[in-house]
Amino acid sequence: MEKNALITGATSGIGKATAFMLAEHKYNLIITGRRLNRLRELGKELKEKFSIEVLILNFDIRNREETRTQIENLPENFKNIDVLINNAGLASGLDFIHEGNIDDWEKMIDTNVKGLLYISRAIMPGMVERKSGHIVNISSIAGKETYLKGNVYCATKHAVESITKAMRIDMLPYGIKVTSIAPGMVNTEFSLVRLGDKEKADKVYEGFVPLTAQDIAEAVEFAVTRPPHVNINDILIMPAAQANSSHTHKTE
Repeated sequence: MEKNALITGATSGIGKATAFMLAEHKYNLIITGRRLNRLRELGKELKEKFSIEVLILNFDIRNREETRTQIENLPENFKNIDVLINNAGLASGLDFIHEGNIDDWEKMIDTNVKGLLYISRAIMPGMVERKSGHIVNISSIAGKETYLKGNVYCATKHAVESITKAMRIDMLPYGIKVTSIAPGMVNTEFSLVRLGDKEKADKVYEGFVPLTAQDIAEAVEFAVTRPPHVNINDILIMPAAQANSSHTHKTE
């Protein structure tokens, strides 16, 4: 039987790598994001390479009404979503909390917390009705520990960790799996978005081998391919050169 998966933030990094992984497993995909050209390119490549159905949804999960409307108006063949990958998220700015940019705070809270809730709230009732489904929330080491200048970003990822645990409890009677995957340092567009400067972003990953988006996609693959009686609650995945949120061994 064909299965459908929805991936938020699918235009780059972990979301894009996860799209390819799920396509290999013959999931039909709903890919969402704000960059329409990238979505179109990705959708075309996935269809041609894997012979699956791909639906593009170009919207911002920070917009509650738009998110609800998009999910309520899914085509009939995509209405039953078997796997939801809550990947969309970002860090914006790197400041001491007393010097923080409130616009950055709003962007992170609206995307990482409220956006995740909006899309999940729209999809979970269908999973409950069918008594099946799997929700994978992409968290972060920042959801486990708080680090210098991480303040609000860490707070949003702590919220993701707590929401994931709440989902696991509330979805338990319906046989719905819920997983948190918390990466350490992954070389994606994360630091570029956070710092707004490519040279500074590149330096973040100098002197050691960071994780790749593919590494995280493989962790997602492990979680979603377990047998029905197995749920992977929580995965914390780090580069070998990183011990925790603030200790990384870099060579000169």
